[in-house]
Amino acid sequence: MKKSWKLLFNRLFPACLWTPVTVSFTAVLFFKFILFDIIWCLQTTFTSFSSAALYLNTVLVTLVFALPYVLSHRRWLQIVLMFVLDGLLISNLMYSRTYNTVIPLESYLLAGNLSDFMASVVDSMRWTDILFPLSTLFAGLWVRRYASEARLVWRNVVRYLATTAVAGAVCGLLLLPKGGFSKTIDDMQSANYYSCVTPEYTFFGSLLYDAMHTDAPCTPQIREEVKAWFALQPDDTPLPDSIGGRKNLVVVLCESLESWVIGLRMEGKEITPNLNRAVADTQTLYAPHTLTQVKGGRSIDCQLLLNAGLLPLRSGCYAMKYTGNNYHTLTKAMASAYNSRSYLLTVDKPVTWNQAQVAKAFGIDTLISKDAWRLDEKVGSRKKLGDVSFMRQAVEKMKEGQIWKRGEHVYLQLVTYSGHNPFILPDNLKRIHFKGSYPQKMLDYMTMANYTDHALGILLKYLKSRPDWHETMVVIVGDHEGLAADRADIRRSAEGRRVVSASQYTPFIVLNSPVPMRYNGVLGQVDMYPTILNLMHLDNYYWRGMGQSILDKRKVAVAVGSQMNVEGDVQHASKVEISHLIQAHTIADWVIRYNMEKPFPVLKEN
Repeated sequence: MKKSWKLLFNRLFPACLWTPVTVSFTAVLFFKFILFDIIWCLQTTFTSFSSAALYLNTVLVTLVFALPYVLSHRRWLQIVLMFVLDGLLISNLMYSRTYNTVIPLESYLLAGNLSDFMASVVDSMRWTDILFPLSTLFAGLWVRRYASEARLVWRNVVRYLATTAVAGAVCGLLLLPKGGFSKTIDDMQSANYYSCVTPEYTFFGSLLYDAMHTDAPCTPQIREEVKAWFALQPDDTPLPDSIGGRKNLVVVLCESLESWVIGLRMEGKEITPNLNRAVADTQTLYAPHTLTQVKGGRSIDCQLLLNAGLLPLRSGCYAMKYTGNNYHTLTKAMASAYNSRSYLLTVDKPVTWNQAQVAKAFGIDTLISKDAWRLDEKVGSRKKLGDVSFMRQAVEKMKEGQIWKRGEHVYLQLVTYSGHNPFILPDNLKRIHFKGSYPQKMLDYMTMANYTDHALGILLKYLKSRPDWHETMVVIVGDHEGLAADRADIRRSAEGRRVVSASQYTPFIVLNSPVPMRYNGVLGQVDMYPTILNLMHLDNYYWRGMGQSILDKRKVAVAVGSQMNVEGDVQHASKVEISHLIQAHTIADWVIRYNMEKPFPVLKEN
């Protein structure tokens, strides 16, 4: 019996095919893929390691990546390929530490943006990442022990290809009972399994799924599902006419601002004194538990959520491929109702996140970007204009009439920059100091939040001095959570656990709100759009968005985050309501990909 098994093993894995060099390369490749899965799961969950798919798919991609040496027996070619693979694996791990997903196909076209965020990129690296190139160096040195090997005869190449095909067939057979590859991944888009896709089906499988859905045709079934979802959206409840409206809207998107710093005192010092006064004002609406819902587009996704009332693409970034869509926005609603003019102020270049085209698609009249500002206060590794100088110069332009001319109704959006990870502020710009021992990242974050708060104070002081303040509403939000993978490390310390939120909550602050209130329930970023429509008396605008106004008493205090995490008062939400919120992410993806705002059948008519 033993001889029979040995004979079968030798036929499947002949020594002439599986030479010491081939075995060495395949072993190191297998190690790389398993190491990638381990590091990935350390920041998510190890559920994937109980799945046979993880091991079988790892064997398959290992065989595929060893193929160059099998075919050519050129060691240098295999080593070069392995270094390229190292780069892909490391970059995807770095990306996952912020987004919990692999780099979408479309985002590879955004590589040029990295020059402006290099400090954040470096901060995403971990010492374990060096194990990938080290393993390649080890393989290169190890195989030098062996003499050069003759190129395989065709028969043995066929054997190798057959082995690879069998491995692929076994992987495919596992998918059949689940409805196939695409259906399997679709079914994993939930809070419990969302992060398991990449380790189980490798990051190449994630890219394949992305590619399969990028240009997939819109089917009648998709259209029916979209219509059915919108049919379940609650009707709008306008504010009474007795509640005064506003005709100017100022929106400030604060980079990486989280709610936990607002109201916080450390060593007797207020971190955000200006925001503290703002939320304490009797005319303020404040919702501190706004759950982050941005995805691959990060900051530019927040503009989609707030201005267009749409959840972002499940994979990729709308700003690169879908700026030709017929977006319905707050900007356009205000222009229609109040004949307002719109401005977008940013210290970035117009090409960053394709901001110029996004602004045009959203109906922004004037984009004021990097070249319009004096670079007199530098922050970050790229020495971008700091928030304080940005706000000071923005106020100057308003006073001079370059922005917001006299008698003009406006939509004015300001996008801050300084709060980008790793939150390093030059010493001469620091306005607050601490004596205690805190995690460095937490300390840097609080210092940066204090700096941005001072910048906001400059803007708010000016706005309140304007004669049209009584008809101006100011919205201040965090564009997304900021701590990403550092949150868990910070919360391991006693002080971190005491003050830093375990959840990814950003603030939604509305100053001079027609309806002042504090909303303590959980809401999603997508709920900001319908709330602002309500407050601005823009109830006749036909696009109501995909969220629900927090002024609506029927709203359940539940939201589904970027990682399909369901948070909030789930005990008082029905399964139908939660399912509706989860499905919204898929529906939004279809609405954007197929430009479904244009034909209107999915929209509620006047």
